Amino acid sequence: MSHTLTYEEYRLLVEKAPIMVWRADLSMGCDYFNEVWLAFTGRTLEQEHGNGWTEGVHPDDFERCLAIYTGHFARRAEFEMEYRLRRHDGAYRWLFDRGVPFSDATGQFRGYIGSCVDVTERLEAQAALKRAQEAEINELRGFLPICSYCKKIRNDRDYWQQLEAYISEHSEAKFTHSVCPDCHQKLRTDMGLE
Repeated sequence: MSHTLTYEEYRLLVEKAPIMVWRADLSMGCDYFNEVWLAFTGRTLEQEHGNGWTEGVHPDDFERCLAIYTGHFARRAEFEMEYRLRRHDGAYRWLFDRGVPFSDATGQFRGYIGSCVDVTERLEAQAALKRAQEAEINELRGFLPICSYCKKIRNDRDYWQQLEAYISEHSEAKFTHSVCPDCHQKLRTDMGLE
């Protein structure tokens, strides 16, 4: 059973979808932002209209963002980019923005339609994971205090622990134990077997 959506249903889908939606006309200026976008920025459609929305782009991201947008617009190619946009409370949030060219019923190119989602938490989690991994790698790269007699390692809590235990806690390494040829010969000699 199919149901053809009414204009009002389409409007509700665009306005209330949990994503930010924008549209740009042939001038490359934006002529539409949905309610979710406007609530995010805390600005009116009139303030965002045309290139007004770029006032919220973080200064460090602006040139890169503009180059991606204008370059793809000229080629009428889809694009994806991440940039920081100022939220209504003044905080900059990372957005993943995807734009696609659209045409009218006659096939004439009319501009772009895009959607944005806030990816700040994902990027912060990835950065935290990377920092933790780098710290772990740096810990293993640095000097390790090791006893020259028993070969235990002093950990960051100032406890001495077996080499195998320390490495197992700080890496994915697994250990098997065996005896090298030199130690095997020494053991045999010490046991009086040779």
